[in-house]
Formats: sequence, structure tokens, C-alpha cells
Amino acid sequence: HRSGLPSSKAERAQSTMMNADMDAVEAENQVELEEKTRLINQVLELQHTLEDLSARVDAVKEENLKLKSENQVLGQYIENLMSASSVFQTTDTKSKRK
Repeated sequence: HRSGLPSSKAERAQSTMMNADMDAVEAENQVELEEKTRLINQVLELQHTLEDLSARVDAVKEENLKLKSENQVLGQYIENLMSASSVFQTTDTKSKRK
């Protein structure tokens, strides 16, 4: 009378224990899979954050170089204005008083 079901109490008990073990392994595998998925998502999020920060650093460097260049041009312009203006020329006070 074999219908695929355990017939004796011992067989049923063994089958129940095997099923419980398989369920425990399956549950453990599911937990591991969920943890791996969570870690992968976290790594991907960190990669995107790093890419965003890297792009931002590049943009700031570029802006910094542009501003340095503009500051040099303005500095030279101010220097030229000062040298061309009599207000900023060194004066000989003795000759002006005479």
C-alpha cells in the first residue's frame, strides 16, 4: 500500500523532520538572498552617490579655474588703471609745494 505517503509513524516522523529541515534551509536561504539584495542595492546607491559627487567636484574645479582666470584679468586691469591714474602715482611732495 505505497501511495507515496509514509506509512509508519517512524517514516512520518522522519518525513516531518526532513520537511522541517528543508523549510529551515529554505528560510535561511531566503534571508541570505534578501541580505544580498539589500547589500547590492546599497552598493549601487553608494556608486551613484560617488558618481554624483565626482561630477560635482569636476564642476567646482572647472568653476574655480574660470574664476582664477577672471581674477587674473581683473587684477591686471586694476593694475593698469592704477598705473595710468595720477591719483595712484608716487608724488614728490617738495616739488608740489613750491
